[in-house]
Amino acid sequence: MKKNYSVVSKRKSTVATGVIKEGNGAIYVNSKLLSSFSNKLFRLIAMESLAISGGLDKKYNIYIKVSGGGGMSRSQAIRAVIAKALSHKEKSLKKKFLEYDRTLLVDDKRKTEPQKPYRSAARARKQTSYR
Repeated sequence: MKKNYSVVSKRKSTVATGVIKEGNGAIYVNSKLLSSFSNKLFRLIAMESLAISGGLDKKYNIYIKVSGGGGMSRSQAIRAVIAKALSHKEKSLKKKFLEYDRTLLVDDKRKTEPQKPYRSAARARKQTSYR
């Protein structure tokens, strides 16, 4: 019996969960093929970890569910899920991913600072006039 492995990655308010299975190299994001997304920058960021893997990804299918956040944080969460899943199956990839970009395997916990009362932004205050 072939074992499936599930992975979770977070970026800002985005949460991406993925399952890796034996297959032919297809990657599905919310039940759509990753290659069918029209935003080219989104695809390039999401497929970044595939380029680093050097073709080892062709043995596995990855199914990803993404929720929350904006386009860039979604793509970064997807690339992290792909990297985590592949590094679990192919142990030699972990060192490659860490050397290239640590955020592929380690979640980025930064979030936007909440807005304070009586201010226009998190830290901005009203401008004062002295004359």
